[in-house]
Amino acid sequence: MTTQHTTTGPRLGVRVGHALARVAWGRRLECGLALVALAARATLNRLAGAHGADIILAFGTALLLWSPSVRTWLARTAHDERIERTVTKAVAASGVLGGRDVVVDAIRPIPAGHQLNLWVPPGTSVSELQKGEELLAVAFGARSVTVERDPAHAGRAVVTVSFVDPLGGPPRPWPWTGASRTDFWAGLPLGYDEAGETVWLSLIERHLLIGGEPGGGKSNALSLVTAAAALDPSAELWLFDGKLVELAAWRLAATRFVGADLHEATDALDELRAEMVRRYELLLANELRKVAPGMGLGPIVVVVDELALYLHGTGKAGTGFAEALRDLVARGRAAGVVVVAATQKPASDVVPTSLRDLFGYRLAMRCATRDASDTILGSGWATAGYTASDIDPTTRGTGLLLAEGGLPRRLRAFHLDDEGLARTAACAARLRDGDGAR
Repeated sequence: MTTQHTTTGPRLGVRVGHALARVAWGRRLECGLALVALAARATLNRLAGAHGADIILAFGTALLLWSPSVRTWLARTAHDERIERTVTKAVAASGVLGGRDVVVDAIRPIPAGHQLNLWVPPGTSVSELQKGEELLAVAFGARSVTVERDPAHAGRAVVTVSFVDPLGGPPRPWPWTGASRTDFWAGLPLGYDEAGETVWLSLIERHLLIGGEPGGGKSNALSLVTAAAALDPSAELWLFDGKLVELAAWRLAATRFVGADLHEATDALDELRAEMVRRYELLLANELRKVAPGMGLGPIVVVVDELALYLHGTGKAGTGFAEALRDLVARGRAAGVVVVAATQKPASDVVPTSLRDLFGYRLAMRCATRDASDTILGSGWATAGYTASDIDPTTRGTGLLLAEGGLPRRLRAFHLDDEGLARTAACAARLRDGDGAR
């Protein structure tokens, strides 16, 4: 994924000087300018006398204010310092850091409010800010406050203050609607986060599990991944559609399309496993460790809708599908195999834990309960404050995306409407010379 907030810490002297200067004039631009003006007048008074100093100072001030860039800088600085004062008061009022001050390193406006880079004082931690998110939201008078720890520095936090729901309103259209070609190796735009930034998803050497209640936006998210793969002529697209209608638009771009027939689905997975083994033998012969661009082997994207239907088959067929899929997910990454599966609730009685835990990426759309959210993201995330049960049901397409080794991230998937889907599917079919599904 993209949008990582990383930086190195400023030098200690610069940070201390910055903090002292801010405290000295109370984070008020007018106080700082007054101090500068007094110092300048005192200097000019010795050189040109009192009358001359006043004339030079007035002329210099007028000349500076004539510049649009100076006026813009003054307005921006005054705005930022007002936010800094608000931050200091909010942190103090919340009591999350024991009344100690923070240093605001940067301020960036976002559609829902603003995003801050903060340095917490020694003896405190970013986790204390995270625990006090609700208290901070009350102190800010905001809708919500989210705190993320900078992975590059333990003392730096990225704080997002939202005064409106940043993911509310009509969803944004998928940027690649109408695209003539894509590169699946490079990832795809999945949605946008609370800062309004595009979330890019790279599925090479990874697998994605999508879950959530009906109407939450699973099918749309699945369509985005399918569309990105279909528009890459180097990618093979294998579709397993338990309802026969969700993925039907992509049949002409698919290498294989399978409906609800469990025996056919298992046979198709066995074909994929054979291809996986063939690729590994090819890698071994060429002393390579994984499939990469330029080798003549494109990614194999396996899309499974209604996963529970295939896993709940009775007898040998049901067991065979589960074992084949588990093998494909476990061993397929380095061979260029990407599995994307969707189901309403991947609990252990629906999706075996041994299979579910192999998915490095989880996308939890709206869920009815905290437990249902945990069955998608993993046990314990709801207790830590990350639950898809809190998602507003009116913001369809909103979910929590969990990447390997990261924290769940709230986003809203781009929308691919029926007209755009049909146009994109037709373009994908033409791109592949209309070979169609086997």
